[in-house]
Amino acid sequence: MSSDLSLALELADLADSIALPRFRASDLRVETKPDLSPVTEADTAVEQAIRARLAADRPGDGVLGEEFGDDSSGGRRWIVDPIDGTRNYSRGIPVWATLIALEDDGVLQVGVVSAPALGQRWWAELGAGAFSDGRPIHVSAVARIEDAILCFALDRQLPEIAARCWHARGFGDFWAHMLVAEGAADGAIDAVGVSIWDLAAVRIVVEEAGGRFSDAAGVARIDDGSAISSNGLLHDELLG
Repeated sequence: MSSDLSLALELADLADSIALPRFRASDLRVETKPDLSPVTEADTAVEQAIRARLAADRPGDGVLGEEFGDDSSGGRRWIVDPIDGTRNYSRGIPVWATLIALEDDGVLQVGVVSAPALGQRWWAELGAGAFSDGRPIHVSAVARIEDAILCFALDRQLPEIAARCWHARGFGDFWAHMLVAEGAADGAIDAVGVSIWDLAAVRIVVEEAGGRFSDAAGVARIDDGSAISSNGLLHDELLG
């Protein structure tokens, strides 16, 4: 394990120690951002804590976070979503996670997805594979849509392919992609308008688990507001 991955896991521990005690708190403060999405006190506290730790341990690295923007100027930057699934978090639904990724000159190096309310954590490092709680994971070998479990965000009209697959589910956010990475689901189409901090950590986990991750046009990128992950065998059909 590299020092970068070790630090990313420590950052996830830090995030968990802040977010989990406030989960389902009766006095949790929730506000509405200008884009009408919710933000809780835990979102801001987690990102502030991660930024402070990185400033101390990696002062030369930049940080791009959902709540406090991008202070990077090229080279290495950490990409942070303090709580992916804030709507779930604010309503007491345990499907939320802190997403932490390290990018170096545009190439993702490390990704950690920590979901403490689910009791699970996934991580990956470029060239070293993907893991769930220390166990190596790999995408499925399902090669036919008719045998596949597919996840779809429910903010869009379900495509025709949903009627063809063996089972369609409405899992969203990070979890759909992690189910693909560990072989429980075979493909996932994310919500419209997802951002780079929603996708950086999950992309490297999916790819290091042997899967494919792309935008809706099939390009391996995380900055155009769309995302599809799969075991690779079904990707072209999902793109269609």
